[in-house]
Amino acid sequence: MITMLSLGIECTAHTFGIGITDGEKILADAKDMYKPEKGGIHPIEAKIHHENVKEKVLEEALNKAKVHLNDIDIFSYSAGPGLPPCLKVGVEFVSKISGKKPVFAVNHPVAHIEIGRFLAKCNDPIVIYVSGGNTQIIGYAAGRYRVFGETEDIAIGNAIDTFMREVTDNAGFGGPMMEKLAEGGNYIELPYVVKGMDLSFSGILTSATQKWKKESIEKSERDRSVLLSDLCFSFQETCYSMLTEVTERALAHAGKTEVLVTGGVAASKRLREMLDIMCRERGAKLFVCPVEYSGDNGAMISITGLLMKNSGQKSADKIDFNPKWRTDEAEITWMD
Repeated sequence: MITMLSLGIECTAHTFGIGITDGEKILADAKDMYKPEKGGIHPIEAKIHHENVKEKVLEEALNKAKVHLNDIDIFSYSAGPGLPPCLKVGVEFVSKISGKKPVFAVNHPVAHIEIGRFLAKCNDPIVIYVSGGNTQIIGYAAGRYRVFGETEDIAIGNAIDTFMREVTDNAGFGGPMMEKLAEGGNYIELPYVVKGMDLSFSGILTSATQKWKKESIEKSERDRSVLLSDLCFSFQETCYSMLTEVTERALAHAGKTEVLVTGGVAASKRLREMLDIMCRERGAKLFVCPVEYSGDNGAMISITGLLMKNSGQKSADKIDFNPKWRTDEAEITWMD
């Protein structure tokens, strides 16, 4: 295989990232993240952030890889799913810097899978893709990554972030804080919602939030702290048990022996513990995308673009984006 330099641009939501790979190792992974002062992502503010940092991030990536822009053989960008204003920044930037070089439109969830496979060194896993914007249980079959189960409403990461914003002053990602607060907590019953192979997190979020608002009002500071610990513990146990259940059924149905967890919520130690226990009981092996690459990044886009190129896919005729591009709509030509 001829060595190629692949540059990938990630720009679906809060992160503007650029990664460079040669197919054997990641040469650079530079990023800058938009952080709202309050609440969730404001798409227009995120777009402005991306516009302001894109040149700086490109320069950082090229410097880390010790290459020039002219050295790059192929370019890739996250074409969806994502927030349209953010995706548009990536489309315009890749059009500007790629010149006449090949450009590949990469599906964002597929890129999360591929960097997980690349770094964890697994082959054909059932994938638990868990992030702020997505929750899917995925497995490869017949030219597509098939979605065996997914959230019917909000993603697990969004549910965690929203709850933590309701009960604390936290304005960023709630996962690490929830995990810390859950230590020593006791179980409080919350809705456990699995419908066939799909999941729902909105009822859990509503129930936990209502319990906090109703029961914390007249409590002392110490008792409020205990309640918050119990709710965080129960929130995690309920949601992660649901994910583990659906993953186990997908594993049995597909007859696979590997499980890969990727996406921002892959950083959760408790989720990994539950999945590891399930895998060992089934004679399967758990693989985890390294934490530094489990969130959104440009390296995953560059890796997937190179897979597309090397498996015979042609570069994009028109550089565009699709904010609703599903995982199972992307053509997978490199697995067989």
